[in-house]
Amino acid sequence: MISHMLTQSICEQVLARALRRGGSFAEIFYEDSRTFGLSLRSGRIENASTSRPRGAGIRVYDALRSIYVYTCDVTPAGLLRAADKAAAAVMDSRGSGRDVVLHETRPADLHPVARSVFSVPAADKAQILREADRAARAVSPRITQVTAGLIAREQHVLIANSEGLYTGDTRTYTRLTCSAIASDGTENQTGTDNPGARMGFELFSTRVDPAASGEKAARTAVTMLDAPYCAAGEMPVVIAGGFGGVIFHEACGHSLEATSVEPGMSEFSGKLGETIAAPCVTAIDDGTMPNEWGSENIDDEGLPTTSLVLIENGVLKNYMIDRLNGLKMGMAPTGSGRRESYAFAPTSRMRNTFIAPGTDDDEEMIRTMGDGLYAAQMGGGSVNPATGEFNFAVQEGYLVRDGKITSPVRGASLIGKGSEILMRIDRVGKNMTMGQGMCGSRSGSVPTNVGQPTIRVSRLTVGGK
Repeated sequence: MISHMLTQSICEQVLARALRRGGSFAEIFYEDSRTFGLSLRSGRIENASTSRPRGAGIRVYDALRSIYVYTCDVTPAGLLRAADKAAAAVMDSRGSGRDVVLHETRPADLHPVARSVFSVPAADKAQILREADRAARAVSPRITQVTAGLIAREQHVLIANSEGLYTGDTRTYTRLTCSAIASDGTENQTGTDNPGARMGFELFSTRVDPAASGEKAARTAVTMLDAPYCAAGEMPVVIAGGFGGVIFHEACGHSLEATSVEPGMSEFSGKLGETIAAPCVTAIDDGTMPNEWGSENIDDEGLPTTSLVLIENGVLKNYMIDRLNGLKMGMAPTGSGRRESYAFAPTSRMRNTFIAPGTDDDEEMIRTMGDGLYAAQMGGGSVNPATGEFNFAVQEGYLVRDGKITSPVRGASLIGKGSEILMRIDRVGKNMTMGQGMCGSRSGSVPTNVGQPTIRVSRLTVGGK
């Protein structure tokens, strides 16, 4: 299955070389990928590109210290040179000079691909972008610019380590990006929609309608163009499903990764078994969901993917743990070790992270909230994992007066602290949806899904004008 990438014999030699001066563990991560990008702007194909990144990273544990060396020279000689460099940095000589024997394992494929983007004629790929472009421009004459893109990645990985693991996987990702700008001659507003999945070109016959994505992006831009600025203050906020889950991802999810928990840099360090959220909140990080954007068969340390309950009925149940931080914490890894590419050592990362469905009615949330804000679409933001303090832009927001949506508003932002927002969630809707994004952290940028049903936060600071 994977011997055409690096044979077991070569991997055994490289791992033994990496441990020749000591160390408790050695690992090879080999990657051979293909990427594709096609973009359209103002109705014309603007750019088409392909690339093939290939290389390997070698990691050695020196007690609880990690040494990482990577190279794009994947010949046996090049890999042995990288192993020598890693070994040279080892200070703990215990266990030096041992042999490594590997045994191949084959992960089950939870995410079958029907049609590779790389086998699709160029005209068919361009047609997807033109459909999104036409639909966006049809929304309003005030749409002045539309940009659409098709992105695909096929990543072949091999992972071998000194504990005998020899395994691999192929990961296929396809994504459509749509951006529309509306203008009244003096001001501009932008709307976006960027759906994707761990699938091939069948994405566009099974999950994603390019015209619907283009129309959604354009309608957001036009709606916000006419909207007055949001007033600032503390108020109830209803946050729609899908990409609204970015609030949990950023404000709470990063604080539940062992990367932050182990060194005590998380507001949730040492709180397993404690109540950290309202009883209506259950949150999950699940890498097993078929063909979802953040799913995997194995993580980037070769461990099977898992479905992990982080918070259950308000109680903190688990952290997301990679191998090294698990050693430091005295806890088992959870299949959460991820990295952007061979150029990064892995660490604990989210996969498909979401607030689970509840029992509340979406319309009732708004009808009983009094005066507040309805956040229909979230934008970007920032968070400090140590404190949980966050600030997020609302891409599409609506003013609520006496339980009724009255008008769109722009310029709104949500400001707060992760531990506080979790305790103030008082409604969780029935229908969970997810949005796709790229999450950046210590081990680079990785595909992640964020999701939730519609939720209500009883009190949250809204920044505005």
